[in-house]
Amino acid sequence: MIDPYDSEYPETGPESGDADVRTEYKFSHVTTGRYLPTPGKAPEWPFADIGEWMIDPGASAGDWLRELRDWRREHLVRIGYSDHNYRHPDLQWAQRNFVHAQMMVEDRYFYDPEQGCYTVDRYLDDLQARFGGIDSVLIWYVYPNIGIDDRNQFDLAADMPGGLQGLREAVDAFHRRGVRVFLPAKPWDHGTRDPGVSHWDGLAEVVEAVGADGINGDTFNGVPRAFFDACQARGRTVVLQPESTISSEEQLIWNVQSWGKKAPDRTVPPVAKWKWLEPRHMINYENRWGRNRNHDLQYCFFNGIGYNAWENIWGIWNQFTPRDAESLRRIAAIYRRFPDTVVSRDWAPYQATRQAGVFASRFPTARRTLWTLVNRNEYEMEGEQLAITHVDGTRYYDVWNGRLLAPRIENGQALIELPLEARGFGALLAVPGTVDDPGLDAFLAETAQRARTPLHAFGSGWKPALQQPLEIAPTAPVAEPPAGMVAIPGTEFDFKVQGIEIEGFTWAGLDVQYPWENCPRRHHRRRMRIAPFHIDRHPVTNAAFKAFLDASGYRPRDAHNFLRHWRDGAPRPGWENRPVTWVSLEDARAYAVWAGKRLPHEWEWQYAAQGGDGRLYPWGNDWDDSRVPAANRGRRLRAPDPVGAHPQGASPFGVEDLVGNVWQWTDEYHDAHTRAAVLRGGSSYRPQTSHWYFPQAHRLDQHGKYLLMAPCKDRAGTIGFRCVVDAQ
Repeated sequence: MIDPYDSEYPETGPESGDADVRTEYKFSHVTTGRYLPTPGKAPEWPFADIGEWMIDPGASAGDWLRELRDWRREHLVRIGYSDHNYRHPDLQWAQRNFVHAQMMVEDRYFYDPEQGCYTVDRYLDDLQARFGGIDSVLIWYVYPNIGIDDRNQFDLAADMPGGLQGLREAVDAFHRRGVRVFLPAKPWDHGTRDPGVSHWDGLAEVVEAVGADGINGDTFNGVPRAFFDACQARGRTVVLQPESTISSEEQLIWNVQSWGKKAPDRTVPPVAKWKWLEPRHMINYENRWGRNRNHDLQYCFFNGIGYNAWENIWGIWNQFTPRDAESLRRIAAIYRRFPDTVVSRDWAPYQATRQAGVFASRFPTARRTLWTLVNRNEYEMEGEQLAITHVDGTRYYDVWNGRLLAPRIENGQALIELPLEARGFGALLAVPGTVDDPGLDAFLAETAQRARTPLHAFGSGWKPALQQPLEIAPTAPVAEPPAGMVAIPGTEFDFKVQGIEIEGFTWAGLDVQYPWENCPRRHHRRRMRIAPFHIDRHPVTNAAFKAFLDASGYRPRDAHNFLRHWRDGAPRPGWENRPVTWVSLEDARAYAVWAGKRLPHEWEWQYAAQGGDGRLYPWGNDWDDSRVPAANRGRRLRAPDPVGAHPQGASPFGVEDLVGNVWQWTDEYHDAHTRAAVLRGGSSYRPQTSHWYFPQAHRLDQHGKYLLMAPCKDRAGTIGFRCVVDAQ
């Protein structure tokens, strides 16, 4: 049997690692992690923390490379490796999947809620303009809203605008632009409605219906083969792409892609274990919270791997800095022009370089050889960077700057001079004299045009996306509270609240931005003047909403899931006095206008619930199960309790049903990419089995942030509302 990792393009010389062994390396088949140990001896105490400059990886890189080739050969045997999926014609595209993006369906560049249509071209045009575009996209329609009610991950796909057919049209729009599409798999979703099928069969059905190309395994340490087989049974051969490090190593056989993360940021850049074991395994490295992605991109370029260009993180906008965006554009342009090189099975990292702090990888093929270089120094590096074995007739190109080189030839070696910016990049292409490369001149001209503006000319500062509230128009003021409402006096109020998003730390850009704040943030506090108002004693009921429909003739343009719990256009018998749910924010606003009311600002809702003493619950500072509906920890929703069933849970003003029955709509905020509503009060539904479900906010100093896409998807079985009227 021929070992496919024996070199097809044998080289001799210092860049091949074929010199006599001077340093012996041993690598474990058990403890070697996702990043391989780097060459060079790290200093010991007292220089362990301050002496990385002492490491000389070049002195033993050849020995390191030789030992790792031996280690790889044995390791592949230990995992029973076969490369048949990497040779599968329907999976070949994964090896060209260089720039991937996780896209929130709530992104306003993807879907226009005002026009009610998908805007895939707008989304892609923006990415093309900012960093050169993407090769694949993960359409993310589940987290963080899942768990607001009992809809499971497959239900949420069906609730996309236009249903699965609408989602298919969006997938088709990506395909027309040459972009492949992944769908998410959630192994932790066992607390919502039982789908009645296995996770792999359920997702395979969606994949088939919408024409998706791949499956992203959220939190998977390797996506099980069952997903691959289930899709194949339906005629879809899909790329599996786990989020996390592959833990069962034989899964490398059918997980032909993966994400990477948390690469050590040290002087010597690391090598990815999975890329080393199978150089055709395309990793899309992600650093979702990174504000400076220079290390990420250098690590990718050194390893010949792709990037996950993830900017909308659960509604938190983390846009690339201009410098990082331009770096990615130039890296991707080289990858796309020479795609066979970066998946070369003879990839050799840590090639000998001429200057300290500069690292190079060599990617040889039969037609050409590419070297990628990264400058880890914080200053420019000019002059000779590489000395490589020269073959007469070979042409050398600086493909980072777009120019033909004329290197000095000395003792059978070509001495390559390349300029490298501080923390910058370089790329060398060697083409044999017998090989013609059509289109290369045009590529070099385009590259040269871009290189006229150095990377350092692009800004590297980061700033959060600013939000604006959607204005709530005042009502005509009335002196006395209308029937069913409670008067709330004006006062000075200490408004203190925090968002309970699972992720996002205490970032600038997280949660919402109130009108008096200069950026979004998790924690909020303000002493503010609240004008008097009247508020509904209870949430709006099904009977009240039926009266609105009968009187107004209101019908939403997007009616999917509208009053989903009703039967034959009316509340179920016995449900008339329960809070209305399955109404969108737009539906609630329409009711309020008809009633001569409006939705409350969040601080009004909180003051009506809390009074002036800062209590944590409407009745005091200690949670009391007897004052709220019983918690529902099952997998299906049950009806909300009738309004007024828990008068002992009233606030100091006598407002009832504030917490633990249904969430309640309040304010809406938006930035350029995302809309979100503030929900108050929490519900009785508490899905079990996972900490990733939408968290409850029963405390009066907490709120939920609910991402908005379209009414069909926003409506939920646990969200209702109450109204206010301005007082004289």
